[in-house]
Amino acid sequence: MDSSPNLRAALAAMISDYRMGEIPTPDASHVDRWISQFPAAVRDPILTELLHVFRRTYFSRAKVQNFIDSIVVNANFTGANSREFWQGVKALNLQTAGHSQKDMLALLKNSLQRQCGIAMELCGISPHTFLYLDDAVFSGGRVRFDIIRWIKESAPTNVKLDVLVIGLHSEWYSTKMILEAATAVGKSIELKWWRAVPLENRKSEINNSDVLYPTAIPSDNATQAYVASLEKAPPLRTVGGKSPLGIFSGEAGRHLLEQEFLAAGVRVRNMCPHFDKYMRPLGRMMFESLGFGSTIVTYRNCPNNAPLVFWAGDPWYPLFPRKNN
Repeated sequence: MDSSPNLRAALAAMISDYRMGEIPTPDASHVDRWISQFPAAVRDPILTELLHVFRRTYFSRAKVQNFIDSIVVNANFTGANSREFWQGVKALNLQTAGHSQKDMLALLKNSLQRQCGIAMELCGISPHTFLYLDDAVFSGGRVRFDIIRWIKESAPTNVKLDVLVIGLHSEWYSTKMILEAATAVGKSIELKWWRAVPLENRKSEINNSDVLYPTAIPSDNATQAYVASLEKAPPLRTVGGKSPLGIFSGEAGRHLLEQEFLAAGVRVRNMCPHFDKYMRPLGRMMFESLGFGSTIVTYRNCPNNAPLVFWAGDPWYPLFPRKNN
């Protein structure tokens, strides 16, 4: 049974600007080719649930620009005089891998010119604040690496740093490591995180999380074998909790994605022998687990912390062909 043409078309329309100009525009046939890799009985239910999920977690270019525009003139962020504030902000360009920061800075540059009439290149000559801008923070490894390197090499002795991202998963560990690194080199840092969407992914909040955390392990042999290969049994979510952001339509829809994406993710992992051990079925994660389980995708790219079924390539057909850093 083919998936519903209406569902295919609706999902394609929702993600239509994904990597625009780099890959063919996603259309209904693209979505159908992807969903056809799942059992026929669950194809429409998966698409229905993803339409709910991606209303909250797919960030189109327009949605990202709107977020940047809102921040540029947000009194909570800038104070009463936005123009004066931004003239004293030095935007950092620290990333050595990927282009997400450069792309986000381009959106900021556009917004500053339109809304404040100032050129970003002239901002931060005598900075009162430094800004680290990116699309999303997942495990936080990249932002920690970038900021800690900057602190050691060139940050002032006393510095105010704002980290501004679209999607922010738990930042407590990154904060701890950044502050410790500053102390180690005799520097003082005032660090604050700003985000469009806060996402709960702490293990302590597993039952009320915004990421995919299965309540049970699928019974197929391949998934059972993967779980058996882990040193410790992975933690499982208890039925009855709720995503704080309302990412999922309810328990039934969430459970469906968790079960189908985990089982298919194990299949994908077995298809792709060049994946390293950190590529878990539900997304890249350093710690032994079922995977990170994020559903955040932006118009720029799909993170490898998302389920493998979203982005893994040949011989699997991806919904979001991923651009590697």
